[in-house]
Parts: sequence; C-alpha cells; structure tokens
Amino acid sequence: MASRAPAATSRLLLGFRKWYYNTCGFNKIGLMRDDTIHEDDDVKEAIKRLPENIYNDRMFRIKRALDLSMKMQILPKDQWTKFEEDERYLTPYLDGVIRERQEKEEWMKK
Repeated sequence: MASRAPAATSRLLLGFRKWYYNTCGFNKIGLMRDDTIHEDDDVKEAIKRLPENIYNDRMFRIKRALDLSMKMQILPKDQWTKFEEDERYLTPYLDGVIRERQEKEEWMKK
C-alpha cells in the first residue's frame, strides 16, 4: 500500500498542475509558458539565441495574443495551447545565458 502512495501523489500533483495551467489563462490566447516570462537582460539574450523558426513562432503567438487581448476575445477551445503540448523551448537557452553570466561574474571577481 505504501508503494502506491507516490503514484497517487504524482497523479494528484499532475492534476493540480493541469488545473493551474488552465486557470492562468495564457493558453486560451495561444501562448506557451515560455512566452510569458518577464523579459530581463538574460531572457532578451536567450531570445536572440533562438533558432529563426522558433523565434518566428514565438512572435506569431505573442502578436496573436495581443490582438485577441485588444478585442477582448479568446481562441476557440480546439486552438488553446494544451498542457501536454506546451514545451519549454526557451529554458535551455536561458539556462545557458544565466550560466555564462554567472561564470563571467565569477571571472571578474578574480
């Protein structure tokens, strides 16, 4: 019985994550999680490093979301970004930028 507890907790956590994802609302206007990250210097550098096709997809989603927001509309439900389809496309680039910045800061201390 104790071995089933982690699985039940995992399912419960996944259910909560899906609920929270849908409650946030950004998926209803076609955005992904990484589209909503606040753009500081590290994020701006990571965006510059994106491949062109991923960058163009990001800009399309953001422009469409701005247009829908101005019209006070949402996408039809079949076009919402689904939890399972949302991938962290910016995170690997952002991690690299942050790691480089920290390494540079450590180097400058010496």
